[in-house]
Amino acid sequence: MDTLVLFLLNATWQIAALALTALGLALVFGLLRIMNMAHGEFVMLGAYAPVLAAQWGLPALAAVPICLVLVGAIAWLVERLVVRHLYARMFDSLLATWALSILLRKGAELAFGRQFRNVAAPLDGVTRLGTVGYPTYRLAVVALVLAGLLGLWLWYRRSATGLRLRAMVDNPALAQAAGIDTARLSAVAFVAGCLMAGLAGLLLAPTLSVAPGMGLDALIRSFFALIVGGLGTLEGLGLGASVIGGLQSGLSAVFTQTAGYLGVLVLAILFLWRRPDGLYPGR
Repeated sequence: MDTLVLFLLNATWQIAALALTALGLALVFGLLRIMNMAHGEFVMLGAYAPVLAAQWGLPALAAVPICLVLVGAIAWLVERLVVRHLYARMFDSLLATWALSILLRKGAELAFGRQFRNVAAPLDGVTRLGTVGYPTYRLAVVALVLAGLLGLWLWYRRSATGLRLRAMVDNPALAQAAGIDTARLSAVAFVAGCLMAGLAGLLLAPTLSVAPGMGLDALIRSFFALIVGGLGTLEGLGLGASVIGGLQSGLSAVFTQTAGYLGVLVLAILFLWRRPDGLYPGR
């Protein structure tokens, strides 16, 4: 029984961490049709925020404004200089953001070196669930992810800004003719997606080894989740993260971590081949 409870907790953690990581990519692709190949590097930049806070002798909470300023400033510059010229040009945006990912990765190597960094969790200890103990910080992140996804879904469906975003996605020309500033709205959506990626890196940093190359794994797993669930919807993100995270956790528990990654790769290929729109293709 304890083994089953521990497996379920690990699977829930994997699903929540993957949903958190993929959220920014789902937002940018779903609203702007920009395939942001630098998504993983924005996750990486967020993960370095607590490293900077520690180097500067600041309290742990200072990592939050550091993350927001660092990631937000870079995302704003990228949108102004590159991305806003590539809306509705998916292949061009893929190439441009891929080049950007290389620049960000090399910049992080120059700034921090190639070595792995460990970040202390702000919440220590273990929470007892019956006879099973589980890290308190991971449980707190799972609760935060669930609350955040629910809040974002309600905001997108019921707020005036969410209505304008849906209008822009459905018919950009008509939305602009109706007086919606689509250029400004697109810029805000892109920066918000990058900030979500940075905050994901910040929250997951205590559970990972922080390094300049960590973004590639984040991008690949996020992309797999969106392929399986459906590109561009929160519902699809939830389904995809559940399938990918649950499958990887199960195969890793029964076999090895390599088997888990292989199973996820095979599943993603099958979905690209047989069901390219994913499990939830609607908006």
